[in-house]
Amino acid sequence: MNYLSVENISKSYGERVLFDNVSFGINKDQKIAFIAKNGSGKTTIMNMINGLDEPDTGQVIIRKEINMAFLSQNNNLQDELTIEENIFASDNEILKVIERYEKALENPNDEEAYQRAFDDMDRHNAWDFETQFKQILYKLKLEDLKMKVKNMSGGQKKRLSLAIILISKPDLLILDEPTNHLDLEMIEWLEDYFAKENITLFMVTHDRFFLERVCNEIIELDNGKIYQYKGNYSYYLAKKEERLASENASIDKAQNLFVKELAWMRRQPKARTTKSKSRQDDFYKIKEVAESRRKENVVELEINMERMGSKIIEMVKLNKNFPDRTILKDFSYSFQRGERIGIIGKNGTGKSTFLNILTQTIQPDSGKVIIGDTIKIGYYTQSGINPKPGQKVIDIIKEYGEYIPLTKGKIISASQLLERFLFDAKKQYDFVEKLSGGELKRLYLCTVLIQNPNFLILDEPTNDLDIVTLNVLESFLLDYPGCLLVVSHDRYFMDKIVDHLFVFRGEGEIEDFPGNYSDFRAYEDSAEPKVLNSVSTEKTNWKEKQTASTGLSFNEQKEFNKIEKEIKDLEYNKKQIEQEFAVGKVSDDKIEAKANELQKIIKSLEEKEEQWFELSSKME
Repeated sequence: MNYLSVENISKSYGERVLFDNVSFGINKDQKIAFIAKNGSGKTTIMNMINGLDEPDTGQVIIRKEINMAFLSQNNNLQDELTIEENIFASDNEILKVIERYEKALENPNDEEAYQRAFDDMDRHNAWDFETQFKQILYKLKLEDLKMKVKNMSGGQKKRLSLAIILISKPDLLILDEPTNHLDLEMIEWLEDYFAKENITLFMVTHDRFFLERVCNEIIELDNGKIYQYKGNYSYYLAKKEERLASENASIDKAQNLFVKELAWMRRQPKARTTKSKSRQDDFYKIKEVAESRRKENVVELEINMERMGSKIIEMVKLNKNFPDRTILKDFSYSFQRGERIGIIGKNGTGKSTFLNILTQTIQPDSGKVIIGDTIKIGYYTQSGINPKPGQKVIDIIKEYGEYIPLTKGKIISASQLLERFLFDAKKQYDFVEKLSGGELKRLYLCTVLIQNPNFLILDEPTNDLDIVTLNVLESFLLDYPGCLLVVSHDRYFMDKIVDHLFVFRGEGEIEDFPGNYSDFRAYEDSAEPKVLNSVSTEKTNWKEKQTASTGLSFNEQKEFNKIEKEIKDLEYNKKQIEQEFAVGKVSDDKIEAKANELQKIIKSLEEKEEQWFELSSKME
């Protein structure tokens, strides 16, 4: 059954064409992800589907009897109402029945009203529904039903908006970045919920694990055209690569034919026969294909990292308490050169406070943070850019100088740097307040990196970035030689970037886990107690368990994981250089340097493999 049809829609802003003649449909039980680069019209199409914008041409048709709900980045809650009152403000009939029952419970003396409410609960089979919606609120940490919305944080409001939509059980659910403001536990619960619920989804998300596990179809808006893939994220990646290879082969073929046809066109006299006129028409079609080579505008990240001395950052016996909770309890840690640490934990366990203490934005109750003389911290916070009124994009960058130093003594103008971050000449003179969420994040990332930090702290860097930009950021961070500290709910991102984790358990308990997020999740699942709501003593003693099971000490296990990753990186670099030699990409003047680089990689690889075998022998 078709729920919604997008038919031949187009949208332009002045001379800029966002998309033209776009069509697709959403059918019952489909779980569709909508993928597009920031600025390509993704949000505009979402708004058209939800009646918040109109196409220049074409139409969006929604089946009349369909109940559709939209979770946007902006909540539509009533600030003066409580959580419970906002939920019951829905038009859902069963919720009205539950609301009357809840009110009857508050007035036990009115037996007649209670009996009517009780009978209504029976008649509408509302008992199970009540249990389900209370479970949703519990999972999204919204248990204080009497709290007014105006007293809630931004993250709590987003979770309440999500809860209201899930509770209302719409036929078609439209979601814009549903995993933002959810901690990892909530995201995994939501994945399971969507996987087993018979619900039709159309969503925008950058969470690639979520795409992999929830979606059964992906629709991509690419260079103004729609492409559909009947599968999850892995299937999409494989099929997109095939499509691009096929397109490029067709273009190459057309270009060869175009050269021949162009020579024929130039030889033709002005008075052409009907046959030559037909060939002339074909020529223009060939020309269009030949000139359709994709323009892959990709963010270019580069950094001239400050030299790093032997002393990095040391945190000594830190304590931090708030009236309602403990954040740090006698915490000490000495950062080492090149460390790549991920920070995970439930919302409210103190992850952002920890980063603010580390950067000395706030002070601990006791203890101290000692920062090495050569350390330059780059701190990408969730708050982002705070532009002055009327400030333009280029003004933000010019605050750091008209020219910015890059690697190997190169310099670049503020305008050229912005072009590398996909801000064209026109966009550079837009007011900052006109930028989309993703563009703001990209600009902010630019301002952090151009300061050339050697200790980079990223607090939720993946929110609002498109998948293409995320891939570029990941590639940059894999090659980043400084220290890296990341707070993120993006499991795919964390798996790719970090070597070990700080796990914030709450009440000041922080554990150092030697592995990435998937390693941690596998460990947690293996140690999960069978009795609900009990505390596993195994979890608090995981270091001892890890040592016993592997035969390695904690530091040896950490070193083993680090060597494995270094071997993968070296093998990748070796393969890249060998490929360059194989296809003749190395110019004559660089052959010797490239050959020396390859020999160094091979030598390092042999040394790392020897260390790996030595440690792995202890595990047998």
